Amino acid sequence: MVTVGVDEKLEPILSEVLRRNAGELEFHQAVREVLESLGRVVAKHPNYADNALIERICEPERQIIFRVPWVDDHGKVQINRGFRVQFNSALGPYKGGLRFHPSVNVSIIKFLGFEQTFKNALTGMPIGGGKGGSDFNPRGRSDAEIMRFCQSFMTELYRHLGEYTDVPAGDIGVGGREIGYMFGQYKRLTNRYEAGVLTGKALFYGGSRARTEATGYGATYFVERMLATKGHTFEGKKTVVSGSGNVAIYTMEKIIEFGGKIIACSDSNGYVVDESGIDLDLVKEIKEVRRQRISEYARCKGAGSHYVDGGSVWSVPCDVAMPSATQNELTGKDAKTLVKNGVIAVGEGANMPSTPDAVRFFQEAGVLFGPGKAANAGGVATSALEMQQNASRDSWTFERTEARLAEIMRNIHDRCAETADEYGAPGDYVLGANIAGFVRVAEAMDTLGII
Repeated sequence: MVTVGVDEKLEPILSEVLRRNAGELEFHQAVREVLESLGRVVAKHPNYADNALIERICEPERQIIFRVPWVDDHGKVQINRGFRVQFNSALGPYKGGLRFHPSVNVSIIKFLGFEQTFKNALTGMPIGGGKGGSDFNPRGRSDAEIMRFCQSFMTELYRHLGEYTDVPAGDIGVGGREIGYMFGQYKRLTNRYEAGVLTGKALFYGGSRARTEATGYGATYFVERMLATKGHTFEGKKTVVSGSGNVAIYTMEKIIEFGGKIIACSDSNGYVVDESGIDLDLVKEIKEVRRQRISEYARCKGAGSHYVDGGSVWSVPCDVAMPSATQNELTGKDAKTLVKNGVIAVGEGANMPSTPDAVRFFQEAGVLFGPGKAANAGGVATSALEMQQNASRDSWTFERTEARLAEIMRNIHDRCAETADEYGAPGDYVLGANIAGFVRVAEAMDTLGII
């Protein structure tokens, strides 16, 4: 069943969000999508409309914007803008990644923090929602420049962090290198070895095994469970994965392990198609070691593969689509193409990668659709496991961590499916995820009083 439109009781709340956050289109989109699911909840539990609870959920607890000055390798002073939106701490310390990308602005950080609040709630773990980052572009910068930027960024941000306050992780443009530089500066400024203040760390100073793989693996576990509801598996399924970064690479790895065949992947310039099956080792070599564009894949692989400059990777016929790059990358037009070509399942490995019209089209066509706030929760779930290990001064094996990740993702799937059933929309994972996440946050906020 497709959920369209905001209940009339909630329309004034949405109107006020749009007014108070003028021009923040991504944030508007994220709030509208959640509110579209809540009419059934308020009808069943009118108390959730009391004491401006929904309005408070839509308003961040704290928004921090700051200047980040740093010196490049030519001695020139550069200025970037830093952000941290601490959205909701009803369930635990703020938890969410840092994104370094030229597109970063307050709207994107707020939409990500809002989504993170419900995503984190779905994991069942004691973590609140937050997000941060900068419009700094690490591409083409030297290690020394990245280090100086990260140190300047943390020089302001550190005063807002703490293992019981706010625990950032990585996101687009922020990997182990950047986390290391930021943790080093945090330690220097505070004179504390507070390992639990950042996640995504290297193994030798408090990182968690399987954290690198977690978002991609988690999305695959979710879709595997979703496919099973219709008697399907990944075995033999042709799959297209957008992106070729961390999430995409480990989504591909787990799908191949499950017997699927990856036939296309992409980057921001274009996409490669290899009907014999993408050579994942070659993709890792190109993207993780050489840090080159995906076009190199076709040049290195040769016969049987080809590169398409520009265009949409979603034009490639497939059984399963895994959008794993960035927000709003899969449009309504792309959705129509995928459905026409026979797609049966879509799992969002990125945050809000499908536009609202694409989501509606998939649902109307009966395509299994796993929304990002549920399907890509594996990264933050494993970050919470890293926090748990840091707190107990422990280190788990890869196998133990991955087993826990698989359990969490399958539980998230089941919670979303059961909630959709309970509210009269069987198979609607968007509604199920929104309501299940909302109810957990709302119950905590109601218990804590008006704060």
